Amino acid sequence: MKRLLACLCFASVLAPAWAGQITLPKADAKFPEPDMAQVRLGQLLFYDPILSGNRNVACATCHHPKFGTSDGVSLGLGDGGIGLGPARRVDPDNPPEKRIPRNSPALFNLGAAEFTRMFHDARLEQDTTRPSGLRTPLDEEMVTGFANVLSAQNMFPVLSPDEMAGHYSENDVSRAVRLGQLTHSGGAWEIIAGRVAAIPAYRDAFDPVIGAEAPIRFTDISNALAAFIAFEWRADNSPFDRHLRGEERLTSDALEGMKLFYGAAGCAACHAGQFQTDHGFHAIAMPQIGPGKAARFESHTRDTGRMRVTGRAEDAYRFRTPSLRNVTLTAPYGHAGTYATLEGVLRHHLDPVAGLIAYDPAQAILPEIKDAMDFPILSNAQELDAIARANELPPQDRTEAEIAAILAFLGALTDPETAQGRLGVPASVPSGLPVD
Repeated sequence: MKRLLACLCFASVLAPAWAGQITLPKADAKFPEPDMAQVRLGQLLFYDPILSGNRNVACATCHHPKFGTSDGVSLGLGDGGIGLGPARRVDPDNPPEKRIPRNSPALFNLGAAEFTRMFHDARLEQDTTRPSGLRTPLDEEMVTGFANVLSAQNMFPVLSPDEMAGHYSENDVSRAVRLGQLTHSGGAWEIIAGRVAAIPAYRDAFDPVIGAEAPIRFTDISNALAAFIAFEWRADNSPFDRHLRGEERLTSDALEGMKLFYGAAGCAACHAGQFQTDHGFHAIAMPQIGPGKAARFESHTRDTGRMRVTGRAEDAYRFRTPSLRNVTLTAPYGHAGTYATLEGVLRHHLDPVAGLIAYDPAQAILPEIKDAMDFPILSNAQELDAIARANELPPQDRTEAEIAAILAFLGALTDPETAQGRLGVPASVPSGLPVD
């Protein structure tokens, strides 16, 4: 899938009959050693709406194990929504201003050392040349104190009005965000940390992690969330992983699909490595739906992807290659969730421009929202032409049998142990707020 480039080379772990035909990655991903006190603390924080401005949205609202650590819809509703997954609907007493502009990404294996870029456009990435070790469009002080890039990414949704903070003057957090008071004394981070610190059960849980005398900072909360995510959704024991380690052999259909994936179909040119991502950026003419990723007060609905980060014209409509681990669990697919099925997005890869032109918006899974403008790009000939011209992936012909085989291989990337998470959903959280 994605661009048909020269096949990337990895150490071979092939069945003897295939030696010399394709190469496969090693099952050698590196993960941090978990601090279980921090992990269990992070579990509670992950499911607790206390971190949101209006105390009505948790991290789990848009990253729930019921929906493959995503939310089961093309474009979600954060603040201003009620319910979970495709059943989420508008709160009539606090309607959202718009949909979240991009599909909620899955969380599998984000704790692995190779995951150094976050979000569809990687606007946050590891950079050892920076004092903080991170690169982001935000001020340097905004990324100081986080344990790693996974921890730092947690600050984005809690500060986003559409996701967790709430809008304008709705609450103390949203007011601070609106005024640009984030890391300042009395700012959004301090408000959130103060809420958590005021709950005795959280103070007790933080003591063995940061010390009984240490004040609870926002970065401590974020570091605990990252520790939980890294532990809970480590997914490296799928049938494919066990095949790589020589512990079992894939089914015949999955083996045939693997041979195509790492061979003639060229999927591994971009979906490389043990977790099927090169962590790079590619333009494959994915249809754009929804409000698009734009700066606040911009009215356009286009989403130019990586170009919004780099400013380079050649990065227009390029998005980060998603990992395919547990991909059967994470529908819908694409940076805007345009494809409801895995087969649908696979067929798009076979001829991206044709897929863009023929795209049927009826397959998008979109909770109802008043006055939504969901499909203007699809009727904008100039914008469609720009998306098509940026496409890097040549068309290819695959038989129905080959498509079925590739889908069987993608199914073999599912690690059943992580489908619901190792610790699971807690029955309650220290704030006493409802758990999704």
